[in-house]
Amino acid sequence: MALRGRKPKPTAIKKLEGNPGRRPLNNNEPKPDKKAPRCPAWLEDEAKKEWKRMGKILEQLGLLTEMDMAAFAGYCQAFARWKEAEEFITQHGTIIRTPNGYLQQVPQVSIAQTNLKIMLKFCEQFGLTPSARSRIAAGENPEHESDPMELILINGGKRSV
Repeated sequence: MALRGRKPKPTAIKKLEGNPGRRPLNNNEPKPDKKAPRCPAWLEDEAKKEWKRMGKILEQLGLLTEMDMAAFAGYCQAFARWKEAEEFITQHGTIIRTPNGYLQQVPQVSIAQTNLKIMLKFCEQFGLTPSARSRIAAGENPEHESDPMELILINGGKRSV
């Protein structure tokens, strides 16, 4: 059975965005602990560095959980391969001359392009693109706006009306 339409946005991202569509949030969505998974040992070294760098940020935003290990590992591995291909291109250029004298594009160009596309797909899922970030209101939590106790705590003991 094929699903149609847009992929649903994770509830955590909708909350960070302030739920601009004002549609009901999925209260039945699985809610795994907001704890980052362990970095897989099989990742390339460069992927492990990216895991450490971005994992902390995503965990703080509540966007990386134990369930996200495979998706985040995919992002990190694509990042490592993209970076390796780009470094090769920087060092050697994009064109080589074949033994027959023809000019040919080095394979690293398509490797870089493919892995960049893969990375960007994962970035969209984790809210890591500039357009995704522009919709996130970090630090604001609409759930607390209607909680009288939270308003008292936020306003230093003064109740606001």
